[in-house]
Amino acid sequence: MAHRIITQVVITGSRVLGRAVTEAWKQASASQQYARQGAQSGSRSGANYVSAGLTLDEACRILNVKPPMQGKTDVDHVLERFKTLFDKNDPTKGGSFYLQSKILRARERIELEVREAAEAAERETELREGWKPKLYKGR
Repeated sequence: MAHRIITQVVITGSRVLGRAVTEAWKQASASQQYARQGAQSGSRSGANYVSAGLTLDEACRILNVKPPMQGKTDVDHVLERFKTLFDKNDPTKGGSFYLQSKILRARERIELEVREAAEAAERETELREGWKPKLYKGR
């Protein structure tokens, strides 16, 4: 009698484990395919995952700021909106940790976009003018 129960537990457990593994495999495959499509369409799929999957448009709507035009935005205004919303959603004051985390990710996403645009502009300037190393006296 005991061997039947043990056998049933083992078989049921392996079924559950098998289903979990196949679902995880399907999800990983779909995620990989999504990332591949994003890379083919020219978007920076890695940059989207840095800020928890927020797009630039979503980040701007969360903070209620205008999207950066050609990589330039009023960073002080973004930080002001961030601080205001972040403090209003403080969990110790009855706010939401979830909203606070979304606000943080939105700020990070906008800063990432501005930083990448500044780096691209710097590379373009360097390509146009040529590389000019900084020389210091005495070295």
